[in-house]
Amino acid sequence: MLRFSRQLFGPVFTPKMCLAKADFHCTASDLRLQKLSRLRIVDNSAIGRAAMMEGTPPKIIHVYSKKKFGYTGDKVLVTIKGEMKKAIIVGCHENQPALQPRFDTNNAVLVDEAGSPLGTRILVPIPTHLRKKLKDMSRTKGADYTKL
Repeated sequence: MLRFSRQLFGPVFTPKMCLAKADFHCTASDLRLQKLSRLRIVDNSAIGRAAMMEGTPPKIIHVYSKKKFGYTGDKVLVTIKGEMKKAIIVGCHENQPALQPRFDTNNAVLVDEAGSPLGTRILVPIPTHLRKKLKDMSRTKGADYTKL
């Protein structure tokens, strides 16, 4: 009977087998980003790369909006490797309005207090409606020199 059920339903997984995987999480998938939601850092900042390689993704501890939920383009406060950093959500798993992409993971880019990104490169595509907003939020890196 057990062999027949394995043929129908696939291999039987015990909780001990599931906990052996590093990326196994017991919480249900929620399409909204709220406190204690896990993110994936998608820039090349040193702290972001170290956290993702270590397998400890950052978690949201505060959402900077009137709503309690974070959506694409919102600024959030995250804990990453024991430090508090600000981040901007650049991709959500939730259902999006028309002509806005839906991602498989919740993606974020780390920024400093002034709004400039900590990394020099973003490793995933950024939605078009966010590009202008991100450019306005970040300050220029150097002086604006013009030719005389």
